[in-house]
Amino acid sequence: MLKTIANAALFQAGWFACVLGGDSVWLLIPIGVLIVHLLWISSWAAEGKLLLWITGLGTVLDSVLLMMGLFDFDTGGPLIPVWLILLWAILATTLNHCLSWTASPWWRASLLGAIGGPMSYYAGSQLAGVQLPLGLWPSMLVLGVIWAVVFPLLQGLARYLRTRQTNNSDGHRSDVPHE
Repeated sequence: MLKTIANAALFQAGWFACVLGGDSVWLLIPIGVLIVHLLWISSWAAEGKLLLWITGLGTVLDSVLLMMGLFDFDTGGPLIPVWLILLWAILATTLNHCLSWTASPWWRASLLGAIGGPMSYYAGSQLAGVQLPLGLWPSMLVLGVIWAVVFPLLQGLARYLRTRQTNNSDGHRSDVPHE
């Protein structure tokens, strides 16, 4: 229970550091969050692939949304800022821990995604000065639909990697069906 609460608190600290600090020395806080997570709450062996996958997929997703004009960071490039990339990494730390309750049934993740996703982007837009060129409500609606689909998929990826890792640690090959 203590690690679950710590996971939630670390996520919040990392989220605020990313959003308020932008691409600055404040990024040391989410890096510290990742280090503490991997040393105390989990491990690289248990969740390293998950962190890499979620960070990569989230970077691609938000970069596509940036190129489509849903966000404007005033960075002038096709990729999202480093602080948002790190935000995806620290989100990944929650999937098997403080947000594990959303994994099943799938609709919990969908509901949390539909509500929490847009709320997080809205708060980020207010605190980090991110522009929403489509306007507030059209942006929130689009993000709600996207996150209602994305969050259950993230939980599914977490479950798949966790199961695969467990099978590998039991001495079974994960690419061969078990009898």
